[in-house]
Amino acid sequence: MITQRLQTLLTVAKTKNYSKAADELNLTQPAVSLHIKQLEQELNVKLFRRMNHSVELTTEGEIVVKYAIRLNNIYGNLQQALKDNQLNIKQLNIGLTPSAESSIISRILAKYSLEKENLHITIISDTIKNLYTKLKNFEIDVAFVDGKIMDDHLNYILLDTDSLVLAVSNNNPLSKKKIISIQDLKKEKLILRSEESGTTSLFEHQLNSVDDSLRNFDVMMQIDNIAMIKDLVRNNYGVSILAKSACLRDLEKNHFKSVSIENLSMIRELNIVYHKDFSHVDILSEIVSMYQNEKKQYS
Repeated sequence: MITQRLQTLLTVAKTKNYSKAADELNLTQPAVSLHIKQLEQELNVKLFRRMNHSVELTTEGEIVVKYAIRLNNIYGNLQQALKDNQLNIKQLNIGLTPSAESSIISRILAKYSLEKENLHITIISDTIKNLYTKLKNFEIDVAFVDGKIMDDHLNYILLDTDSLVLAVSNNNPLSKKKIISIQDLKKEKLILRSEESGTTSLFEHQLNSVDDSLRNFDVMMQIDNIAMIKDLVRNNYGVSILAKSACLRDLEKNHFKSVSIENLSMIRELNIVYHKDFSHVDILSEIVSMYQNEKKQYS
């Protein structure tokens, strides 16, 4: 079967060795070689080049592996969908960025899942870049992301608009102000998300728009754990740029203060992104409605 040959390809690509792939797949080495040879003949390309004691993907092989991952995931999704249909269950794999994970979105998803008896939700947290990759590879069905990228295979639902704010300790003198200057911020120790995060990318983009750069600030730490960042800010180890949606509970409970930064308009969209052939758009509409109702409690 084609799925067996694709699985062999992916295993050889991972192990970089025919013998190790054979052991992992419980096949003989000649069977592994045959699967690869059949794929090469069918696609008319060379998939691997031999090294000393291993093999490496050719350029064509890298392309084939990229699509093999997608095909393998689609086949797995097909098998799961047939099982779910028999049991009258809906499976939903959702990707969240760390900012979304720390906002009310995770609570909305949990609440929605509780209300739907035959719905099972799996949540995966990752960077925006990785979530888009997982979406394209059919590892997840839906992603909650900041902004959007243009892709003819994807649809978007606007969930909300959000803004970035400066989070400061109640003991920091800046907490007494509603708005501060960029020069004031340069005097502070910054604790930021990683450079790959949408939050830091937007902050840096806004700095560039006013002819400034992140290099001109005292960035003491970069962490992708938002709960850790908020704890450090609360205890006045530094200040941070965070999504306001990720701080609603903390601001409500007065764990720390949020302050605006003069001349920086850090507004962004929060979108739900999904494949055009996604068959449960009704679920997404219900989640959006529940989100809007919940958000009113924090307005």
